[in-house]
Amino acid sequence: MSVRLVAVLGYSARRSDGLHALCAARLRHAEQLAASGDTVLLSGWARRRNGAGEAELMRTAWNGGDVRLISDGTARNTRENAAGVAETARRVGANEIVVVTSRWHAFRARTLVRAILREPTISVQTSSPAGRDPVLVARELVCLAALPYHLIRSRVSR
Repeated sequence: MSVRLVAVLGYSARRSDGLHALCAARLRHAEQLAASGDTVLLSGWARRRNGAGEAELMRTAWNGGDVRLISDGTARNTRENAAGVAETARRVGANEIVVVTSRWHAFRARTLVRAILREPTISVQTSSPAGRDPVLVARELVCLAALPYHLIRSRVSR
């Protein structure tokens, strides 16, 4: 039996209280991907103490089909998103994971999920909504430089 986990990684701006446009695009994309019976993980924290987190905002805005929605409002970065995805995949018995994030972020997100999951029998893919933001692409290039550190840290924290 195939069990698919669709994991939507949040995104927010430092000064914003609502659902960021990038996060909304990821959510709309996930709504189109998720099929009846899938589990959908919404992942992301609240940048402000009194504000709603990315996961909570996505849950409120969800307009997809009949799926099991799980929220993880604790993940503050891509490594923590990946750890939450791996934990949820194990808990629900997923044999397929689709990480929904922006195209510029997909390689790093997928790499971290695979490294933390350490289950070669589970398929890990990414899917991204259309569009690019050149400023964020440049930011992601800087984050890629830290990827080896995060991979080592994910192995040590087990």
